[in-house]
Amino acid sequence: MQVTIEIPDEIAEQIEQLGGNAKRELLEAFAVEEYRKERLSRGQISELLGLNFWETEEFLRQHETYLHYDLKDLEQDGQSVRKLLSQ
Repeated sequence: MQVTIEIPDEIAEQIEQLGGNAKRELLEAFAVEEYRKERLSRGQISELLGLNFWETEEFLRQHETYLHYDLKDLEQDGQSVRKLLSQ
Protein backbone atom coordinates (compact mmCIF):
# COMPACT_ATOMS: atom_id res chain seq x y z
CA MET A 1 0.00 0.00 0.00
CA GLN A 2 1.26 3.43 -0.80
CA VAL A 3 0.28 6.26 1.54
CA THR A 4 0.70 9.90 0.60
CA ILE A 5 0.96 12.63 3.21
CA GLU A 6 0.92 16.24 2.18
CA ILE A 7 2.80 18.78 4.25
CA PRO A 8 3.34 22.41 3.31
CA ASP A 9 6.37 22.94 1.06
CA GLU A 10 7.88 25.48 3.44
CA ILE A 11 7.86 22.94 6.29
CA ALA A 12 9.45 20.24 4.12
CA GLU A 13 12.06 22.73 2.91
CA GLN A 14 12.81 23.80 6.48
CA ILE A 15 13.35 20.19 7.53
CA GLU A 16 15.60 19.57 4.53
CA GLN A 17 17.59 22.77 5.17
CA LEU A 18 18.24 21.62 8.72
CA GLY A 19 19.70 18.36 7.43
CA GLY A 20 16.62 16.20 7.74
CA ASN A 21 14.78 13.91 5.38
CA ALA A 22 11.06 14.55 5.81
CA LYS A 23 9.90 11.34 4.06
CA ARG A 24 12.21 9.07 6.07
CA GLU A 25 11.55 10.85 9.35
CA LEU A 26 7.78 10.56 8.90
CA LEU A 27 8.13 6.85 8.14
CA GLU A 28 10.35 6.34 11.20
CA ALA A 29 7.96 8.29 13.45
CA PHE A 30 5.10 6.11 12.22
CA ALA A 31 7.12 2.94 12.85
CA VAL A 32 8.08 3.98 16.39
CA GLU A 33 4.54 4.93 17.33
CA GLU A 34 3.03 1.72 15.97
CA TYR A 35 5.68 -0.34 17.78
CA ARG A 36 4.93 1.46 21.05
CA LYS A 37 1.24 0.70 20.55
CA GLU A 38 2.19 -2.94 19.93
CA ARG A 39 0.60 -2.87 16.47
CA LEU A 40 3.93 -3.60 14.74
CA SER A 41 6.51 -6.20 15.74
CA ARG A 42 10.27 -5.71 15.76
CA GLY A 43 10.43 -7.82 12.58
CA GLN A 44 7.86 -5.62 10.88
CA ILE A 45 9.88 -2.54 11.84
CA SER A 46 12.90 -4.16 10.13
CA GLU A 47 10.88 -4.81 7.00
CA LEU A 48 9.22 -1.39 6.93
CA LEU A 49 12.49 0.52 7.36
CA GLY A 50 14.74 -1.86 5.39
CA LEU A 51 16.99 -2.59 8.37
CA ASN A 52 18.73 -5.76 9.48
CA PHE A 53 18.28 -7.19 12.99
CA TRP A 54 21.05 -5.16 14.65
CA GLU A 55 20.17 -1.94 12.83
CA THR A 56 16.60 -2.35 14.04
CA GLU A 57 17.76 -2.92 17.61
CA GLU A 58 19.86 0.26 17.41
CA PHE A 59 16.98 2.20 15.84
CA LEU A 60 14.61 1.17 18.64
CA ARG A 61 17.25 1.94 21.29
CA GLN A 62 17.86 5.41 19.84
CA HIS A 63 14.14 6.08 20.05
CA GLU A 64 13.96 4.67 23.59
CA THR A 65 11.52 2.04 22.37
CA TYR A 66 12.34 -1.22 24.03
CA LEU A 67 11.18 -4.81 23.79
CA HIS A 68 7.68 -5.35 25.13
CA TYR A 69 8.47 -7.71 27.96
CA ASP A 70 6.44 -7.79 31.14
CA LEU A 71 6.15 -9.93 34.26
CA LYS A 72 3.88 -12.42 32.47
CA ASP A 73 6.53 -12.90 29.76
CA LEU A 74 9.20 -13.41 32.43
CA GLU A 75 7.10 -16.01 34.22
CA GLN A 76 6.46 -17.89 30.95
CA ASP A 77 10.17 -17.85 30.13
CA GLY A 78 10.96 -19.12 33.62
CA GLN A 79 8.52 -22.00 33.18
CA SER A 80 10.06 -22.87 29.81
CA VAL A 81 13.58 -22.89 31.25
CA ARG A 82 12.53 -25.06 34.22
CA LYS A 83 10.83 -27.47 31.83
CA LEU A 84 13.92 -27.70 29.63
CA LEU A 85 16.21 -28.21 32.62
CA SER A 86 14.08 -30.99 34.01
CA GLN A 87 14.29 -33.10 30.84
